Amino acid sequence: MWILFAFGSALFAGLTSILAKCGIKKTDSTVATAIRTIVVLLFSWLMVFVVGSQGTISEITGKTLLFLVLSGLATGASWLCYFKALQLGDVNKVVPIDKSSTVLTILMAAICLNESVSLTRGVGVVLIAIGTFLMIEKKQSSGETKSAAWLWYALGSAVFASLTAILGKIGISGVESNLGTAIRTAVVLLMSWAMVFVTGKQGELKLIPKNELGFICVSGLATGGSWLCYYKALQDGPASVVVPIDKLSILVTVLFSYLVFHERLTKKSALGLAGIVAGTLLMLL
Repeated sequence: MWILFAFGSALFAGLTSILAKCGIKKTDSTVATAIRTIVVLLFSWLMVFVVGSQGTISEITGKTLLFLVLSGLATGASWLCYFKALQLGDVNKVVPIDKSSTVLTILMAAICLNESVSLTRGVGVVLIAIGTFLMIEKKQSSGETKSAAWLWYALGSAVFASLTAILGKIGISGVESNLGTAIRTAVVLLMSWAMVFVTGKQGELKLIPKNELGFICVSGLATGGSWLCYYKALQDGPASVVVPIDKLSILVTVLFSYLVFHERLTKKSALGLAGIVAGTLLMLL
């Protein structure tokens, strides 16, 4: 059953990238992240009350709460980097780098969680790494002169996303997954709004176009759905398998980036995408 939740996470995560990109054409990415987090927070706490896990809050241990908070901080940092990278670069360039967190997560899961890495999984890791590299090397479209700053933000997103998975796996071991997600989201909310005020961008809230605000909110709902599926899958399944499945969201992202933004893959990038998918499927064996 956890595999279905993992694939659900991938679907919603892929939609999140496209919806978020539509919502940050003119809106500052940090402000957009803070607004999205409000939607995710409301959605996650709604699910807590739907499943009736709010009564177990008092049962959460100090260790579990600590790792949930740390996971939330890592998520917040990953989000801020990811959506800044999306604002500066093409979806087809940013997403593959963010998905490279799979390789780091698998290595960290082996070291920190003692999850075994078989020969098949090892080959899968290599294919994912090679495929990611090929997609990163995607040529710029004609006339494009964007700064390479997006690359550093995308790399930061990948590193923090890896930490999120490992810390989240530890943190949800003693708490119902929906409740764990809601607590983590509250941490992300505080962090993202702190960044808005620290950078002095609160004045830009009044300047957000209505259509972009709509996309930001809907992307928040997609994120909420992805998170709930992701942490339910993490709670029941191994992180070294759940994370790669979640990263298959790149297929959804590539499809919609072509349909919505007309971003095309080169032959080299398509080969890289095939490598990532093949490596991910090997991780399921």
